[in-house]
Amino acid sequence: MAMSSKALVLFSGGQDSVTCLAQALTDFPGAVETVAFDYGQRHFIELDQARKVAALAGVPFRVIDLTFISQLSQNALTDSSIKIETKEGELPSTFVPGRNLFFISVGAVIAQQKNIKVVYTGVCQTDFSGYPDCRDNFIKSCEQTVNLAMDTALEIRTPLMWLTKAQTVTKMEALGHLDWYQESHTCYEGHRPACGVCPACILRLKGFAEAGVSDPLAYQVV
Repeated sequence: MAMSSKALVLFSGGQDSVTCLAQALTDFPGAVETVAFDYGQRHFIELDQARKVAALAGVPFRVIDLTFISQLSQNALTDSSIKIETKEGELPSTFVPGRNLFFISVGAVIAQQKNIKVVYTGVCQTDFSGYPDCRDNFIKSCEQTVNLAMDTALEIRTPLMWLTKAQTVTKMEALGHLDWYQESHTCYEGHRPACGVCPACILRLKGFAEAGVSDPLAYQVV
């Protein structure tokens, strides 16, 4: 039995957040809301896809304007002139400092206002792509901080935290919503069909290959 009557999913429209939505609907049937964030991302199309998946799932969807994030740092996800790359000993150029901190903080406020006690986010330490704000200790710290800040008892659930991308695919298959992946968006370049060669596409394709499952998403290059 769930401890709260309703859940909120931080929803980018990517593979991981779509899987979290399927899990949340299993845990809280008919009682899930979603929120996406416009932070000036070069793959802005993910918000259009998030809206489509939310419609498929029959859940409320809203977008919060957090475009100020793109003014705070230089990175490849908010500045298309910066090359998407990973160098030895450095954070990936796609790392957006503070992104998940802002997302969780905003999501926590929305949850507090709506008396929602559980927030889902698709962060994953196993395949975290070098992003420090996808680690379990960061999420635990955030949960404690937002609860101290608002005198709440919010639970942040991360059902994918210890899963590989292949295990995430298998999980989605078991949840019965593999078809939702067709409308999900992963490509950092913002292409549909997906480019198939950026780090996000490569990681996704690797997961499907290891799971032995065909990705329903269309690609330019596979």
